[in-house]
Amino acid sequence: MMAVTKRFTVGTAAAAAATAAALVAGLTGCGGSDEAARTEGAPGPKKAAAPKNTVRLIGDGSTAFTGAQPGLRKAERLKPGQRPPQFVVFSWDGAGEDSQKLFSHFRKVGKKYGATMTYFLSGVYLLPEEKAALYDPPGHAPGRSDIGFNDREGIRDTVRQLRGAWQEGNEIGTHFNGHFCGPETGVGTWSVDDWKSEIAQAKAFVKNWKTNSGLTAEQPLPFDYDKELIGARTPCLEGRENFVRAASELGWRYDTSGINNQIWPEKEGGLWDLGLQMIPVPGRQFETLSMDYNFMVNQSGTAKGAPSMHAYWGDQFRDGMLQAFDRAYHGNRAPLIIGNHFESWNGGTYMRAVEETIAQVCGRQEVRCVSFRQLADWLDAQDPAVLAKLRTLKVGEAPKGGWAEFLAARPAAPAASPVKARQAG
Repeated sequence: MMAVTKRFTVGTAAAAAATAAALVAGLTGCGGSDEAARTEGAPGPKKAAAPKNTVRLIGDGSTAFTGAQPGLRKAERLKPGQRPPQFVVFSWDGAGEDSQKLFSHFRKVGKKYGATMTYFLSGVYLLPEEKAALYDPPGHAPGRSDIGFNDREGIRDTVRQLRGAWQEGNEIGTHFNGHFCGPETGVGTWSVDDWKSEIAQAKAFVKNWKTNSGLTAEQPLPFDYDKELIGARTPCLEGRENFVRAASELGWRYDTSGINNQIWPEKEGGLWDLGLQMIPVPGRQFETLSMDYNFMVNQSGTAKGAPSMHAYWGDQFRDGMLQAFDRAYHGNRAPLIIGNHFESWNGGTYMRAVEETIAQVCGRQEVRCVSFRQLADWLDAQDPAVLAKLRTLKVGEAPKGGWAEFLAARPAAPAASPVKARQAG
């Protein structure tokens, strides 16, 4: 993959600010009106009011602890013979809100179809260009970034989307910072310590966006980023080996920088390997990675291909995702991993394809469109022996005797006879 050279296009900053006290109050509101509607007129003693949520600001107030993330489903272990859910993960590299308003649009799409997603934020999208020198990328001069930086309006718009996305149950991961690719100076040349430096800086830009941008009247992000950040996708899928080592040492839980087939995942270096997958390219005799960029490269080779082909290329991407979904849904039920960018390549046809795919799959029976965090939670809750058995199923392969037989409870080991028990003792 080539570097994504997107730079935000933002307009003139608007002048609007509330007081800090009002901002904190906006985060501490509880569901009073809903609770009143449920209990009004009910017989019996009056119930005590539920305690209000508390907000504990962190550092300069760019982030805050606001309690458990709302809207998350508790991970449960499969029962013997139970068919696994069909997980689908839609994820976004370099997530930020610019003039295209794609972040806010796909938040609405997610709410409409009951899907939560993972947004991989690029840290430099919270760093204003005049403070670019604060970024010291490994192997490059301070202030260098292949995707540029942001301005105050772009930062404000992005943090508002990040705040709302998290409160809706979505995950905020990282796509790191400068997005350096290539064999000589890209992230593939980085050491474990280089990755740790890049991670620390990505965290710092999120934890100090108020100080760096001067947007002190804005509400904080409602999470502790040190705890929220548990996974990532590396730029151009490069440098994965040393990144996994660094992430494992930092206690992260997954990586999605690999290239896999549609089979059940396993751990590598202590992290769940939730990499992108090879999926069909309808009408052609090969498969490619489950990402908008890779379809674009195989279709037009440019972000500005022939307009007469835009609709066809979008349909091809959508149908490739749907074919990948169908063979998993009716086959081995392996999670389907989809990666995308907030871009309008080839007239925005890939954005249309993703939205149509979400609309067609996320409401189906036994389908869960979730974030990587939620998928990792579910995998961690399973019996390792069951996951190992699921990994024996090939791409699109359904259990021959059905799920009830394939995942039936194993018979308990026979108890030792009294004679043998005495001999063993």
